[in-house]
Amino acid sequence: MMNKVKYIFGYGVKNMDNQSILWFLSLAEKLKCNLRHSWTSSGRRESVAEHSWRLCIFSWLFRSHFPELDMNKVLLMCLFHDIGEAVTGDIPSFQKTNKHEDAETEAIDSILNMLDPAMRNELSVLFKEMQEQNTKEARLFKALDKMEAVLQHNEAPLETWLPLEYELNLTYADENVKEFPVLESFRNELREMTLELISSGETR
Repeated sequence: MMNKVKYIFGYGVKNMDNQSILWFLSLAEKLKCNLRHSWTSSGRRESVAEHSWRLCIFSWLFRSHFPELDMNKVLLMCLFHDIGEAVTGDIPSFQKTNKHEDAETEAIDSILNMLDPAMRNELSVLFKEMQEQNTKEARLFKALDKMEAVLQHNEAPLETWLPLEYELNLTYADENVKEFPVLESFRNELREMTLELISSGETR
């Protein structure tokens, strides 16, 4: 599979034929295989695809709170933001370095070159917006992204947590939600959930 991907890396196609679409979908399938640091409530590792899927639901549930924003754009950000991890795999935020960031950016550029020019341009603009964080849509996406990770940790057995995550889960995304009162309220709920979990020592 990866040999096929490498074959078209850097060769942006004019029009995606069936074979090109199959190659792109096969690459996206790796998001089902590549695991995140987080664990699910059933005690297994979460896949990158599962995180992106629920993040899309998260943004959809809050769409009515932001009528002034382009929520279709936010949904696309949620859907595609981790596509580079199909190549690089997931690196937890507290371990990620500039080298990791550069590798993921390079992977994203290569993946987008698999698309036809119109699709490639649409997603290139989207990734630039996510990276620069200059729009409210991009900042909303980032807040949701971080809160989904907090929620997933709260749902995981406590024994899967690293020592540093006891504090991290109480503060992660705090800065991001300050711009959005409705999300700040939701973040407070997540904090209470974290405190109850830690206090009970529950390992579900």
